[in-house]
Amino acid sequence: MILKVTPTRITLLILKKDLRVAEKGYNLLKNKRDGLMKHFMSTIRQTKDLRETVEENLGTAFAMYAIASSLVHKKTTEVAFLIPGVSIDLDVKVKTIMSVPVPKFEIKKQGNAFSYGMLETSGDLDNAIKRFENVITDIIKLAELEKTAENLAEEIERTRRRVSALENTRIPNLKDTIRFITGRLEEHARDAIVSTMRVKAMIVQKEKESLLNPRP
Repeated sequence: MILKVTPTRITLLILKKDLRVAEKGYNLLKNKRDGLMKHFMSTIRQTKDLRETVEENLGTAFAMYAIASSLVHKKTTEVAFLIPGVSIDLDVKVKTIMSVPVPKFEIKKQGNAFSYGMLETSGDLDNAIKRFENVITDIIKLAELEKTAENLAEEIERTRRRVSALENTRIPNLKDTIRFITGRLEEHARDAIVSTMRVKAMIVQKEKESLLNPRP
């Protein structure tokens, strides 16, 4: 599509500069999109692997806890968890991947998960508690990866739309308009040359007539 501009040489120079900027931006955005896709796919693979690990460990921990609960009195289990022995602080920071902000979670644990006496509980309960304690770190890491993948996906989509707009609209429109203005200017130049030649021919003709028919 030809842009609505005045077909002058100044406009042509401006459009050519805009085209160079658009083509440079297109290449940069395309490289950014490709780079983001690599990070995104890597994050997705990590997320998939970690999710499988978390689900497996949680399943095992719940199974152990179910066995432990069936072997001891319910009151004993309730008393064992009456006073929490571990405190967890979550420090949330922000890092960037190719200018995309993504979260960075850091866990700080204090205390001992085994805050109960072990004489009245079973080894299955101890193993379950240890599993739950370990899987918390993986769950936090999984949340970090999932949010990272989400932010990357949103930026990839925004970059894709910008690349598409430049490739399919902005750059073709600039090229069409440049060709149109170039053609108009060449046409005007040819008309100017023809007009100049006509004027010159008229002058030469008048000079010849003056020589052939001198005034008395």
